[in-house]
Amino acid sequence: MADSDPPASQPTLKSAALQSFERMLAAGKDSALLRFSIGSEYAKTRQWTAASEALSRAVALDPQFTAAWKLYARALMETGCAREALDAYRRGIDVAKLKGDRQAEKEMTVFARRIERALEGG
Repeated sequence: MADSDPPASQPTLKSAALQSFERMLAAGKDSALLRFSIGSEYAKTRQWTAASEALSRAVALDPQFTAAWKLYARALMETGCAREALDAYRRGIDVAKLKGDRQAEKEMTVFARRIERALEGG
């Protein structure tokens, strides 16, 4: 894990984009793309818990959203949830295969293998 969420005592400023996305959400404009965008903004500032929450909703709304699976798995890994991250990568790999997205499939396979090796202790 690289960096985790900032301590509660250290406030983080929300980007203009994140503020806009959250206003859209509050107005009832929920979608997988909006949740992915929110998760991406949180990921940029390494607020991995908030990112994983938004991305979890993105993949629930659209289970075929390859990029959301990839970033969701990373967010899970960054929050110390290796087994859940591995599961998310595997699901993302399956989606990428179905969609013919070979690059995403290859990238997620590399990350999944790293987690598998770490979980095996080697």
